[in-house]
Amino acid sequence: MIAERYRLIGRIGEGVTGVAWLARDELLERDVALKEVRGPAGADPGAARALYGRLEHAARTAGRVSHRNVVAVHDVATCDGRPWIVMELVRGLALSDVLEGEGPLTPHRAAHIGAEVLAGLRAAHASGVAHLDVKPANVLLANDGRILVTGFGMASAAGTAGSLGPVASAADAPGAEADLWSLGALLFTAVEGRYPDGDGPAVAERAGPALAPVIEGLLRQDPAERMTAAEAEHRLRLASAGGQPRAGTAGAASAPAPAAPGGDGPGPAAGSPPAAGPAPGPEGGRHATAVLAVGIALLVLVVAALVWVVAGSG
Repeated sequence: MIAERYRLIGRIGEGVTGVAWLARDELLERDVALKEVRGPAGADPGAARALYGRLEHAARTAGRVSHRNVVAVHDVATCDGRPWIVMELVRGLALSDVLEGEGPLTPHRAAHIGAEVLAGLRAAHASGVAHLDVKPANVLLANDGRILVTGFGMASAAGTAGSLGPVASAADAPGAEADLWSLGALLFTAVEGRYPDGDGPAVAERAGPALAPVIEGLLRQDPAERMTAAEAEHRLRLASAGGQPRAGTAGAASAPAPAAPGGDGPGPAAGSPPAAGPAPGPEGGRHATAVLAVGIALLVLVVAALVWVVAGSG
């Protein structure tokens, strides 16, 4: 029993920062995922304590994010001087397992996954939380159809983050920019079946005309030229629905679409109904009235003629 509350049921998996367990929360009577944080074998006790402190801080920071595309952190318990991170239990597969078992994804499916991942990342960024290790292993495809991001800040706290991209070397680069580059690398991997090369611009040949510009825009070396999160999510939603960018927008990767009034999203997507034309003016109304009067007069004449014919025949 961990912290006199969580009963271990079985082992789920193991990562660089510890072991994941299926556990039962005896207080709330629900199943949870429990992350047992482990330091490197033979590590100095002082270094291990510092590592545990960083990982616990990362977990508590991630707990600030509440979004349907982010695995919820419920609690951080302590047992034998080590933190145990209590998380929402997600039944499903990691994207890395799907790619290993099925191979590259279709552009449509990759765009859908990317849009959901980006929605979770944007919610985290709005709360001041960066992931810093966006990769297929940290994206979960739940059995209920949800797509969730897990592992916020954990690899960075442990010093094992490996998907930060070219912005990682810039001391003043914000974490959100690193996450956007890593999302581009994830999308590239999803459709191409391999990680993008570090030399020169990455060309996703299997991405299709709707997804390829998003991947190219997110993988730009200069964060100032990188596609914005709002523009990327808009384009990913469009690509996942089978749509295409409107003419003249394909090259504007770094320019977000105009926001709709009262919101922070892009403007209407291609295929939205056209705006209604101007209402008819006074001249148009008088013309319609005249036409109606002529029609009524003709009707009266026709009726009168019929009555005359009937009367004459009688």
